[in-house]
Amino acid sequence: MKKLIILFILASVTTLKAQYVVNYKKVADTYFQSKDYYAAATFYKKALKISSDSTQIILPYGKEKKLNSDDKLIEDYEGSLYNLAESSRMYREYAEAEKYYAVASTFSNPKYKRASFYYGESLRANKKFTEAITAFEQFIQKNKTDELVKMANLEILSCKFAIKEMRYPRLVQLKKIPSNVNGLGSNYAPVVSGNNFYFTSSRPVSVSGKPDVITTVKGETQISTKANPYINNIYLAKNGLQEQEVAVKLIDLDLPKDMEYAALSFNNEGTTAYFTAWKDKSKYEIYSVSKVDDKWTKPQSLGLQINSKDFNSAQPFVTADGKFLIFSSDRAGGYGNYDLWYTAIRADGSFGQPVNLGAEINTDADEKAPYYNIQTKKLIFSTDGRVGFGGLDFFESEGDLVNWSTPKNMGYPFNSSKDDIYFTAINADGSKGYISSDRESSCCLEVFEVKREYISIAGIVADCKTKKPLNNASVTMFDQEIERHVLTDETGKYEFKMDSRRPVKLNMTKENYFALSKSYTYEEIAKADTLMYVDYCINSFKINVPIVLDNIYYEFNSAELTESSKKVLDALVIIMDDNPEMEIELGAHTDDIGTDAYNLDLSDRRAKSCVDYLISKNISVGRLTSKGYGETMPIAPNKFKKGKDNPEGRAKNRRTEFKVTKK
Repeated sequence: MKKLIILFILASVTTLKAQYVVNYKKVADTYFQSKDYYAAATFYKKALKISSDSTQIILPYGKEKKLNSDDKLIEDYEGSLYNLAESSRMYREYAEAEKYYAVASTFSNPKYKRASFYYGESLRANKKFTEAITAFEQFIQKNKTDELVKMANLEILSCKFAIKEMRYPRLVQLKKIPSNVNGLGSNYAPVVSGNNFYFTSSRPVSVSGKPDVITTVKGETQISTKANPYINNIYLAKNGLQEQEVAVKLIDLDLPKDMEYAALSFNNEGTTAYFTAWKDKSKYEIYSVSKVDDKWTKPQSLGLQINSKDFNSAQPFVTADGKFLIFSSDRAGGYGNYDLWYTAIRADGSFGQPVNLGAEINTDADEKAPYYNIQTKKLIFSTDGRVGFGGLDFFESEGDLVNWSTPKNMGYPFNSSKDDIYFTAINADGSKGYISSDRESSCCLEVFEVKREYISIAGIVADCKTKKPLNNASVTMFDQEIERHVLTDETGKYEFKMDSRRPVKLNMTKENYFALSKSYTYEEIAKADTLMYVDYCINSFKINVPIVLDNIYYEFNSAELTESSKKVLDALVIIMDDNPEMEIELGAHTDDIGTDAYNLDLSDRRAKSCVDYLISKNISVGRLTSKGYGETMPIAPNKFKKGKDNPEGRAKNRRTEFKVTKK
């Protein structure tokens, strides 16, 4: 086995024998089995003698085979360390999980084969995307038939996406709200109703009841533990979130004391609220309460249309018009684990048959925490089933509950390498609001104020000759991720809103006009504040109507292009690049000095010289033809009527033209 340096103290098997505390392990195992991962991690560290100042040390065994008497000790050590890594991951302490998975991934016992996958997941959560890719690739190579291989491939794509996306952050401002709201435990699912700010928190509360006692071997010290004080409840924040001190009050919804509840959603009037409730980590159900005389009625389950003992329903969102309830559920008929569903809210408060939002929204993983803006028709939700930053990411889709656009990742820093969930807007267009994220926490969700900003790219498209604005010109913007199209109005105006300063390319087209493309770098866009205003003009053409290329010259009595002529042809290269389907003919003409045969040959060679130059600039030969016309098509007299030479006329006749033969 390869010798590894790890980040905690384990001196040797002999030392482990002397220091291993059996009853600590039993306590840890009990907590682990009951899914209390924070407590489990605490006692696994005690059992393994891992302290906060642990430093580099060697694994307690190497290549050589250990004595049989050590087998049980190694088995206990590996099991405890792996469970410690699992516990750290499950309560989102990824910095700790990374350390322990790094060691567990070296274990030869096949029951720990997934350690390398979770090692990659921890690295990704800690923004170590390149190292995470390596870990996932190693997992795939060693475990080709494991069901996590599909997710490992998705994680690799997500890490590559994150590396690219973080180069050009979105125009998003994020600010963590006061500590009175972001207290101990998780704080999430913010929502505003009227002047009130509600949120869910698992902050500690006093609990009653007998302590749990771990049964131990006779002669060992018994260890008792208190019940978990981290209970999910809904709280109300007073005094305004901008003030230094925010008063926080627990909302009593008159539920049984052994139930937890979370994630409020109000109708537009604030008279009815929906929320998730559950007991002892059993089935999640959606409840509602109504406000009568400024007091909440007793909570009622939404009934069998929404809830069932056979599946979970959670995270309700009621649309602002009060007509629909959107929620997350793992009920039958979906596409994966948790899907998003919607149901009509009837006039009497009852519900219609739930309908799945469809394959455009839902994946074979989890879709959670919907927010739908009926004005913009945009749905924001969280999922871990698409390429993103890893964990739960916010995605946005536009639709009408039946038809949806392909969801777009909302980018960095709206999303992070950890979990991002529960968006709520506080203005009409959804540009301001709140989110929950554990991006700055070692374990738990916190509430952030978020503001989406934009930069506009706008201008006028006109005809290059007439200088008049062009109506119905098509302008397309590409920003490395998507493309968007607009048509100019009668003033020739176009405008796009961008949510990042990533490089962009604009393409302008109109029937019987040459398309024009312009690219802008990050640095050019970054110079703009909120508006980048650029006007353009495009040139018209007609099929098979020649266009003179001014200032095309050749060496005397030669077909060789001058350097200044090559610069003129470079402009034609740009036109060809901007119009990739276009085919042209290059035609050359002479005056009448010399014989007809000589002039025809010279013009043919000169036209071919132009074609050869364009080919050298990577224009496909199939798009180009050349033709010499000699002196047969003058556009001005070579001589005046009395036979006097006309130098200006001859100069016009010694020309090079191109004409579009196919658009």
